[in-house]
Amino acid sequence: MPRYLTRDRVAVVAALAAPLGVAAVLLPFRASWSNTNVALLLVVVIVGVAAIGNRVAGAVAAVWAALWFDFFFTLPYYRFTIRSSADVTTAVLLLVTGLAVSQLAARARRLKVMTVTDAGYLAQIHETASLAKSARVPDVVVDRVKEQLVALLDLDGARFEYGSLLGHPPRLEPDGSVTVGRSRWDVELSGLPAEEVELRTFGNGRYYGRFMLKARPGSRPPLQARLVAVTLADQAGRAFGASQAARSAS
Repeated sequence: MPRYLTRDRVAVVAALAAPLGVAAVLLPFRASWSNTNVALLLVVVIVGVAAIGNRVAGAVAAVWAALWFDFFFTLPYYRFTIRSSADVTTAVLLLVTGLAVSQLAARARRLKVMTVTDAGYLAQIHETASLAKSARVPDVVVDRVKEQLVALLDLDGARFEYGSLLGHPPRLEPDGSVTVGRSRWDVELSGLPAEEVELRTFGNGRYYGRFMLKARPGSRPPLQARLVAVTLADQAGRAFGASQAARSAS
């Protein structure tokens, strides 16, 4: 999280500085460059800022680029006034195009991050599924799933209770939601409950136990992470089921 905050701050600084810097570089060529070419170069700057930052940074860069375009490249110079209708059109198009492409660039960056995250989730599921098939005892899978749950859900710790259903703790449901009693808990707003949350484990339709999850204060794992946690618990359940079937066969 801090890394993304730092990158977004850098992008906001770039959104303020880059359009002015590029305008200053192009200023000596004002007589030989058309305003359309200048506007296109400023659009490139906007896209670059949005690509390294977020939507806000891209929007700031678009507005700043339009203002400096007006100030330096339209008559009367060094005033925020435009006489020519053609320059008005160019300035408006610069602003609108800059806003549009900045949103697209920011969205593309976010989708890339989501794809990388999804790949990480899939790798964990694949690893646990392979372990569940090869492990001779389900405890190996349980221990691995506990480690994964701690990292995945930002937990202080996780433990496994075999076959017990004592009390009525908050529960992580198969759809990724969290319930407390009969009410649904808003994880995005309030984070995971302070008390332990149970995640039940089933294999071949049989209940084998539950993971008890102790969250860090303020932990707010996204729905996608919670669904992966449910899937990992299912893999542990499959390991229990396979072990039980093997014992029955022997």
